[in-house]
Amino acid sequence: MTQIAIIGAGESGTGAAMLASKQGLTAFVSDKGKIADHHKETLQQLGVDWEEGMHSEDRLMQAQEWVVSPGIPLHAPLLEKARRANINLISEVEFAWRYCKGKVIGITGSNGKTTTTLLTYHILKKAGLDVCVGGNVGKSFAGLVASGDHAWYVIELSSFQLDGIQSFRPHIAILLNITPDHLDRYEYDFNQYVASKFRIGMNQTEADHFIFCQDDPAVTGYMEQHPQQAHQHPFSLNHQPQNGAYATRDQLFIHLSQTPFAIMIHQLALQGKHNLYNSMAAAIAARILDIRNDLIRESLTDFQNIEHRLELVGSVHGIRFINDSKATNVNSVWYALESMEKPVIWIAGGIDKGNDYSMLDDLVKEKVKALICLGTDNTKLRNAYEGKITDIQEAHSAEEAVKMAYRLGRKGDTVLLSPACSSFDLFENYEDRGRQFKQAVRSL
Repeated sequence: MTQIAIIGAGESGTGAAMLASKQGLTAFVSDKGKIADHHKETLQQLGVDWEEGMHSEDRLMQAQEWVVSPGIPLHAPLLEKARRANINLISEVEFAWRYCKGKVIGITGSNGKTTTTLLTYHILKKAGLDVCVGGNVGKSFAGLVASGDHAWYVIELSSFQLDGIQSFRPHIAILLNITPDHLDRYEYDFNQYVASKFRIGMNQTEADHFIFCQDDPAVTGYMEQHPQQAHQHPFSLNHQPQNGAYATRDQLFIHLSQTPFAIMIHQLALQGKHNLYNSMAAAIAARILDIRNDLIRESLTDFQNIEHRLELVGSVHGIRFINDSKATNVNSVWYALESMEKPVIWIAGGIDKGNDYSMLDDLVKEKVKALICLGTDNTKLRNAYEGKITDIQEAHSAEEAVKMAYRLGRKGDTVLLSPACSSFDLFENYEDRGRQFKQAVRSL
């Protein structure tokens, strides 16, 4: 009899199958879509039964517990049926936590998760700690645990992953910010989304640490109503908190111990207001672990950011091309536009997730000279900016968008791919969108 069923066979589901196999559990993997070839190979090597293109409900209902991949909606009919049958539904993160022998630094937020996760990992690795990185970026948490024990796991966590936790407890939790995103999953109720993010700290105790943005009203408002048990470490650009981090115009400071930390902002590898928050959060985590100031300083200055996040692709005849394909919500685009200094030709669009574009209006008016809508249905995006941007064009491929932007551009302009939308109408994912954009730029 199947002991556990794994719903979804992407990185998360395959990682869960690896861990189940290692623990001697009998697992059955079911994916309503098509399973990628490399994941099929892994499942076959493990000897794990799997199916694709369907869900065999009779077999799934025999399992006592389901490990549900994060992309599956909370109220999918199949999951509702499982709940009625009293089947325990957990996320892959919860499943991995049961067998994790190390400590976890968990990082969530609407924006900046991946950058902060990789920066935190970079600092710990440079300090010589036994550390690995994964979760919502790279290898799944379950896949990491299945691959071997580590002292520290730096894990990026989406709200989807947090929805399915029960006992998961990071020793250090980082909550960067909360802005409207994925509201279609939360019945278009922002409060539900906020509560989902705060699940990262729901099992923490006074022995743990909670790092948060003091400047985010959604974060501080929730904390006033729901006090956190862990030691609190705020970071801010507007206040000078004790036991946390803050920045002046020129310097970043951390006051967490008898040896305060400071670094000039111009020395930071990550520039821009949003990255200042990311750097503060990662540096607080490092100071909690008593990593030396000189190692933190060195790490903050030599870190290389991730692909598809404000990535400079190159310049062609004085026109800069920047790949920010990972910006799949309006708030990410706000940060991108806020960091631009030259006139911008903005490439945006895709599958709209209930976006409110009005928060971008001031920045668009100040910085954007033309908009290229990249998607199969650009009606909402066009309607948002008709009359606000004089030149609005439509493109249906990355190559077409890049050529159009190049024709519109002048020396000194910046072409910014920062979509504010999901990519699945024209591309496999945001990485595919970013790579096609880069290839188109290199082909000019």
